[in-house]
Amino acid sequence: MSEASVLVVEDEPEIAALYKQFLDGRYDVTVVSTVEAAVETVDVSVDAVLLDRRLPDGEGSEVLTHVRSAGFDCRVAMVTAVEPDFDIIEMGFDLYVTKPVNRESLQTALETLLARSQYDDLLREAAALASKRAVLEAQRAPEQLEENTAYTRLVDRLEAIDTDINDAAASLSPTDYRTMFRDLGRR
Repeated sequence: MSEASVLVVEDEPEIAALYKQFLDGRYDVTVVSTVEAAVETVDVSVDAVLLDRRLPDGEGSEVLTHVRSAGFDCRVAMVTAVEPDFDIIEMGFDLYVTKPVNRESLQTALETLLARSQYDDLLREAAALASKRAVLEAQRAPEQLEENTAYTRLVDRLEAIDTDINDAAASLSPTDYRTMFRDLGRR
């Protein structure tokens, strides 16, 4: 897997530079400081967004709304000094991190976002392949299935995904599972 693309949306230049320093070398990091720049920069190539809530030209939630309404499949962490309140209930972020953050907590947050994304992708692929296998097994005789190369590849891929899912699951906490399954209906 190539290095993940991370968009940091932070208006404090010192903090933005610090985040970039924390993440450079491990990730492809782009830093912007406004809602406008974030909306212009985020696209399908972005894997994760580290998003401040208060920006000079608006609220980070505007960026979040844009990301979700545009259908971008990236994970978003609010990284902010704003203490969480009930207003966060309606926000579609994946993780909330309260400043100040250090190198370890920022990297851990990003690793959590990317692990959740990988796990989601694997589950999606496994569900699609399992559905195809079930249809074929309901319609074809076992000997036909055994003779078909495409079916054999499908079964092999499902077995490989099972291993990958177990590996990805090892890096997830119980909180990660609750968050992912809570959000299934939103995506």
